[in-house]
Amino acid sequence: MKKDLGPATAMYPSLTTIVGAVVNGRPNFLAVAHVGIMNHGQPQYISVGINKSHYSGPGIHEHREFSVNIPSEALMAETDYVGIVSGKKTDKSTLFELFTGELQHAPLIAQCPVCMECRLHQVVDFPSHEVFIGEIVKTWADESILTEKGHIDPAKVRPLLFDMGTLSYYGLGPVLGGCWNVGKKLKKG
Repeated sequence: MKKDLGPATAMYPSLTTIVGAVVNGRPNFLAVAHVGIMNHGQPQYISVGINKSHYSGPGIHEHREFSVNIPSEALMAETDYVGIVSGKKTDKSTLFELFTGELQHAPLIAQCPVCMECRLHQVVDFPSHEVFIGEIVKTWADESILTEKGHIDPAKVRPLLFDMGTLSYYGLGPVLGGCWNVGKKLKKG
């Protein structure tokens, strides 16, 4: 028997990221788990949903650039911290070792195994949130998390997953099967 939960979002756990932007002349960071892949093709687009009250939004609007950094489990405390303190009152720019790629207003975090520089493509406006859709300009990855073919290995990244229902962070489990493969056994003929 299923229970009616009303209009609850049931897509958790979701990937936890640290979004970077330059605000009032300095890098600022915000933990964001409301992220999405918009397409698979060129150019590639991703989305981040940010409450309008957060400090980072105006910096993204002003410079039309931002970063999406994927922290590992080892950065759980730092990730949580940038999500609970406001850049309005706290300078979070010294918390990490930073580097700059192609975009000058998309601060990247060296300790994160994966970092993406994004150019703002579009903003979707909701009453309390904005969804920033960014075109990925460059993706940076630690060599230690790459497969032999040069792809990112999620098991080596050890990303944080966020769950709104339990207000907890989770990690990945083992590989369960191969995509576009395990379903072949159900094909007829």
